Parts: sequence; structure tokens; C-alpha cells
Amino acid sequence: MAYPMYEVDWSVLPPEQNRRFNPAFNIATIKQVVNEAIERVRMQTPTRLRDLIRQIRAARTAAEERSVVNKECAYIRSTFREEDSVWRCRNIAKLLYIHMLGYPAHFGQLECLKLIASPRFTDKRVGYLGAMLLLDERQDVHLLITNCLKNDLNSNTQFVVGLALCTLGAIASPEMARDLASEVERLIKSPNAYIKKKAALCAFRIIRRVPDLMEMFLPATRSLLTEKNHGVLITGVTLITEMCENSPDTLNHFKKESGQREIVPNLVRILKNLILAGYSPEHDVSGVSDPFLQVKILRLLRILGKNDAEASEAMNDILAQVATNTETSKNVGNTILYETVLSIMDIKSESSLRVLAINILGRFLLNNDKNIRYVALNTLLRTVHVDTSAVQRHRTTILECLKDPDVSIRRRAMELSFALINSQNIRAMMKELLAFLERSDPEFKAHCSSAMVLAAERYAPSSKWHLDTLFQVLLKAGNYLRDDTVSSTLQIVSAAPGERQAYAAMRLWTSLERSAVSADATERQPLVQVAAWTIGEYGDMLVSEASNAISMVDDDGVDDFTRPTEEYVIDIYQKLLWSTQLSITTKEYLLLSLAKLSTRFTTRPSQDKIRVIIDTFGSHIHIELQQRGVELSQLYKQYAHLRPALLERMPPMEAAANTDRDDSEPDEAPASAHADDTHSPPEQDALLDLIIGSEPLSNGDVEHAPVAPTNNKTNTNDILDLLSGLDLSAPAVATPTAVSVANNNVTSPSLLLDGLFAPAQPVVQPQETVVRALERNGLLVEFGAVRGGDTATLTMRARSSSPSTLTDFLFQAAVPRTFRLDMMSPSGTVLTPQGEITQILKITNPSKTPLRLRIRVSYNIDGNPVLEQAEVNNFPPDLFN
Repeated sequence: MAYPMYEVDWSVLPPEQNRRFNPAFNIATIKQVVNEAIERVRMQTPTRLRDLIRQIRAARTAAEERSVVNKECAYIRSTFREEDSVWRCRNIAKLLYIHMLGYPAHFGQLECLKLIASPRFTDKRVGYLGAMLLLDERQDVHLLITNCLKNDLNSNTQFVVGLALCTLGAIASPEMARDLASEVERLIKSPNAYIKKKAALCAFRIIRRVPDLMEMFLPATRSLLTEKNHGVLITGVTLITEMCENSPDTLNHFKKESGQREIVPNLVRILKNLILAGYSPEHDVSGVSDPFLQVKILRLLRILGKNDAEASEAMNDILAQVATNTETSKNVGNTILYETVLSIMDIKSESSLRVLAINILGRFLLNNDKNIRYVALNTLLRTVHVDTSAVQRHRTTILECLKDPDVSIRRRAMELSFALINSQNIRAMMKELLAFLERSDPEFKAHCSSAMVLAAERYAPSSKWHLDTLFQVLLKAGNYLRDDTVSSTLQIVSAAPGERQAYAAMRLWTSLERSAVSADATERQPLVQVAAWTIGEYGDMLVSEASNAISMVDDDGVDDFTRPTEEYVIDIYQKLLWSTQLSITTKEYLLLSLAKLSTRFTTRPSQDKIRVIIDTFGSHIHIELQQRGVELSQLYKQYAHLRPALLERMPPMEAAANTDRDDSEPDEAPASAHADDTHSPPEQDALLDLIIGSEPLSNGDVEHAPVAPTNNKTNTNDILDLLSGLDLSAPAVATPTAVSVANNNVTSPSLLLDGLFAPAQPVVQPQETVVRALERNGLLVEFGAVRGGDTATLTMRARSSSPSTLTDFLFQAAVPRTFRLDMMSPSGTVLTPQGEITQILKITNPSKTPLRLRIRVSYNIDGNPVLEQAEVNNFPPDLFN
């Protein structure tokens, strides 16, 4: 009796079946069977895989586990020395398990090739699995497998062909992919659905490795979408999606196809059949017909409909059907709805369809599953610029997410809340965000406070509300505020009307007094700095009964405010200055503020007490405070008549131009702007240097630009006498250092009084050379280089042409060891479309060698982290001349 079903494939069947059914059973086969029996008798039977697993799991210590593994590896090595081992398949299986545990198993690579060359299917299966796990294109053995793969791709057994296709897709090098791509392309056209789907997936992996081979597979993809087998459909859609994502030419090719080969109508037809199909046990998942294929088709439709009105029109109806007919009680339905929302927001869809998509995300926010809420927030953040009014309807739900216990949900809700702020809802939104800022974790406070300051600056309905909000942020953010927030607040206070300045002094005095009494000033040092500066400037309004700010304070509800006496204010200052926990920068603010109060307070005891406190700092252990104490104490000796002029009130600071303000904002909106440390203020009275100080700049400090005098009324001889009276030889005086003058790059002694009233010199603006450093994915980073002798100033400017906002923007730079790099604080961490972030870099190069700068930029875009690196070496050769 003949067995025709085994005539072709007998060689890949197990040996016992070969002997039973193969009519070609002969003497050679008998000898092989006898030799295998003798081998089994002669050799010890190896441990089975399940027994090895039990032994390893039974090990109580890592050393005991290593002992079991090493013993088994030694035995496997010994069996590999045998030319014809009947246990090779079992030993390779055990070796693969050992490899999965992290132990070296590279010595089994050649044995895997022997199993692949075996005619038995069981050996091939283990051999190909070992090749996928143990081989990669860096191994020389990798080159030997190409011929085996080619032979098996031409096998008559579909399962052998499937093994070869899986292995090729997993380990293909560019050379191997080019050699075997024609075989894969032939198999895509095979009538066998099993082979066709595996060939399509293999082509998908080959295109990823070698994009140049995409054109070869293009004709074969047309027939994949006409198949009824869902496995072939899903692999075909996956292959076409990969082609369209990686090649604009291929995308245009699919869009231009017409007639029966037009791809969008075909996809719409398949998707519609899936929605309307009845129950199919083969494809049903939780009541949804083949959700995996639906998700793949929706993703491909999103790619084809982007920036294509005709294609978008063809898919609007089917997207609406999917959005309304999909069951949402199970996670499978939510997955399809999520892909539908992404497709609707990316294509040129109708406005009603976009509202439907955003409402679906709003329902996601009410889901108990944290992952679904996170996905909804993340998607709303990406699509808020498309239809802001529709997202505003879910503002209450979004604000509730700020109270979620999950940290990722709170972060996304915070970012989305700031994206929803406008001039109509600014009061309600800031109230909720202030409550969130107060209870938030430290990791949120810096970003949240900076964003609140920017939002208040842009949408403030009145200057009084603006001040109140800034003070609340200072109070609740503590020490997590950015440095530029302090300078921005000072500028807003100085530019406010007189009654607002008095109101600010009273509000800040209340906060400063509470901090000093409760001993928590250490945790709120930015607040102490702003309060010290404001009280120093407007202290006379604080203690004067003639101030007209009392009624305003009463209207605000602070009806229990009691004006402090001059002595009490000085006592609070003294308590803060004597504190060992405050930073040196905060004490510098307090000391200079106290010096200014000597001209604001009128009683003699107050002035004497201020003088005593200042004199004590002449012997302070810290050199910066000691220098200020010595210099300020000179104003109480021979030249007390100059003190009122030197410590007079500063004129209003000019705000930097705010290019982000909406054109539709009314003219009466406050014109305050964020202080930008990359722009120096215009020339003002040289007395301002006294309040600014001469502390040397370091990384993260805000650079205050000194100003030039506008008049020359003071007697030059008096100034010379004043400078000659300074006891420069006293041991308490620190060695003068040099501070860089930002206006003209001229170095001057750091003594506060030196050169204040010198005649104004003509300012020569240095020429700036623009150097392009990085341009990728819509992000442009440029340097404005200014020559300055040994020290050059670079202004980093980052601009984005991407439609999405870049958050958590961080710029980093590194220079060789012979250079010194000082980086100022950046202007922000959120880069809006068409916006700009700037940062000052000062590079000192004593050796005058050419500058090489390595930069790294990291940011988040649409919730995805991005890291870019580049090396900049095209700076002007005379940069340090």
C-alpha cells in the first residue's frame, strides 16, 4: 500500500514515522537506526529540559545556581565534540534556557547551524530558535546561515518556509536582506495564506533594515488588501503602513492609485464589513470583531488622510460610525475609540467630528482605569490647539485630575490646564492651580510656578490681581521658584502705580513678618528677596500714615492690617540677617534693603540702629557680605550728605517686549513682561548699582546689567574725596574682584562706589556673529557670538517650527578642559510654536585655542521624550581676539 501524502514530505517527519510509512526504507536506514540505538546505549542519557529547570529553581543561592548551570554547560560542551550526537536537539534546548537566564551560551552557535541543516522538522525548529537567540550580524557564523535560509525558503513544506521567514526577519543583516529579498517577494505572491502573511511580516522587517528595498515589494502589496484571510489583511496593512511612514514617495503612490486599486475605499470597505459583521468566534474579542485589524486600518487611514482633503472626505462617515457604534464597556472598545480619535484629529475632518472625538476623550477622563485617563489627558494635550473650545467644555474634569493620586496623571493634567488658560477663565484657573501648587510634590513646583507667572503676565485682568497672584505664587512655591521669577516680580512692582507699590509693600511686609516670626523664611527665600527689595524701595509708604493704600487694602479684605513702627521693621530685618539658615544672596538683598531704609525712615534711633547693623557686617566671615558692610558703612561717616542721593528710589524698570501676547488682547491690559536676563536695561542713573550689588555671576544666577549715568550734576571732586577716604588697606576689606559690565564688556573694580559718577563713555555695541548649531525635527538652535578678549559671550536661541509645544526644554553644553563655561538661567522651559528660548553662555579661553562646543538638547513633544546631540566647531577663529 502506498502513502502518497508522505511521498513529498517524508524527509521532515520524525524517524519513527519515516520507518513506518516510507517505501524507500532500505539498508542504509536500518544501519542508521542501529547506530542510533548503539549510541543511546553507549552514551549517558542527558538531563531533560524540565529536569534542568527543576534543579535550577531548587537552588537556594546564586552560587548553587551557577554550580548547576556550569555543570550542565560542561556536559553540553562534551556532547558537542561528538560528530553525530543524537541528543543535539535536547542539548540546544537546554542551552537556550541557560541563555535566557543570562549565562553565556555562544559556544552553541555552530550546533544551531547543524540542527538547521538537519532534514527533521523538530531539529530545524530548535535550530532556528537558537539562531534567532544566539546569532546577530556581528557574528561570523551569521554569514553561514544564508544558504540554509535560501534552501528552506524553497521548501515544499509551509512550516519549514515559515521558520525560515521568521528567522530571516529576526536576524537579517543588510547583506542577507539584499540576497534573500527576491525570495521573500516571491513568497508574498504565494497562494498559501500561511506563507503569505509570514512573508509580508518578513518584508516589513527587511524594509526597516534596508529602506532601499521598499520599491521591490511595492507591486506585491496590492494583492494583500483583497484577501479575505484576516491574518493576511493585518500583515498587509502593517507592511503598507511602514512603507507610507518611511517614504513620502510611496505615500503619494498609494494616494494616486485609482479604480479598483484605490486604497482608501478598500480600507473603508474592510472596516465597514468588520463593524457590521455578525458574531464570528474566530475573530471575536470581547464582543468586538477583530479589534487588532480595526486598529491597524485606522492607523493607516490616519496616515493617508493627513493633509489630504479628498481622502479625508472619503473616510469621515466610517470614522463617525466607528466612534458611535463601538462598545465602550470593555477595554477592547476603548482601544478602537482611541485610534479613531487620533485619526479624526489628524485628518482634515469636519468640525462636528472633532467635537465628537474630544467628547470621547472626555468620557475617558471619567473612567476608573488610570491608564485610560492618562491616555485621554495625553491626547487632549496634543490636540488642544486644534479645537480649544471643545476641550474647554471638559475643563472641570481636567482640573479634578489635578487631585489624582497618580503622579503621571497629575503632571499631564497640570500641563493641559495651562494650555487651557485664556483671558476669560484666568481667575478660576489660577485659583485651582494655586491650590494645586500648595499641595503638589516638589518635582512639580518649579515648572508649575514658572508657568503660572507666565500665564498671569499674559492674561492678567488688572495690575492688582497680577500682584496678588505673583505674591501667592511666591508664598506657595517656596524655594522651588526659578531665579527669573524674582526679577520679573521686581520689574512689575517697580512699574506699578504709586498706590500699587504701597499695597505691594504692605502685602509683602505681612508675609515677611510671618516668615520671620514662624522661622520658615528659610523655606521661602525668593519671597524674602522680593519683600526685602520692595520694602527697601517703598518703606516710607509702609510706615507712613499718609499713604492712600489703606483703603485699597481694606477693599481687599485685609482690614486687620496694622502699620509697623520703624523700630519693629528693623528688628525683623535684624532677626533675618542674624539667621544662619538664609543664603548669602538673600542676606545681600536684606542688607542693601536695610541701607535704603536709612533714607526712608525719619527717626534718629532708627538710623542709628541701621548703622550699627551695617557696621557689624564689616567683619563678616563671608567676603561678599563683608565687602558690602564696609562699603555701605562709608556712607555714614564723612559723606553722609551723599547717602540720600545714592540710595534714592529706583525709576521704573522697563519690561522686555512680550511677543507672545495675543493680538486680540485689549490695550488696557497690563503691559508688564517677564524680565529677560539676555537683554540689558537702557542707561539709567548710576545710583542703581548700589541696589544691584557687585556679586560675581555663577551658573544659575540672574545677570543684572549695570547702568550708565544720565547726568553729571554731582561734584567730581567730592566723589574723588569720597573714594580717597576709603580705607583700602584695612584687613577687613576683601580683595577687589572684577565684574563684567553687560553693556560694553568693560571690566571695572567691584567696589560699589567706584566710578559711579564718571563721565559717560560712548558705548560701542560689539558685532554679533550667528552660528547655526542644530536643526532637526523643526527645532533650530543658534548661537549669537560676541567677541570679548579672553571671554566670549554666546547667546543661545532655540526656536521651534513644529505645531506642537515643546515642554521640559533643557539645553546643556560642554567645552574642553582648557576652557571655562558659565551658563546663565534660560528664559523658559516651554517652547511654543514659533516661540523662542534664550540662554547666555560665557566662555573663558586663556589659551586662545579654537572653540569646540558639544551641546545636548532634551525636551518632550506630544508626551514623547526627545534627546538631540551635536558638536559645534564652526565658530569664528578670531572669537577670542
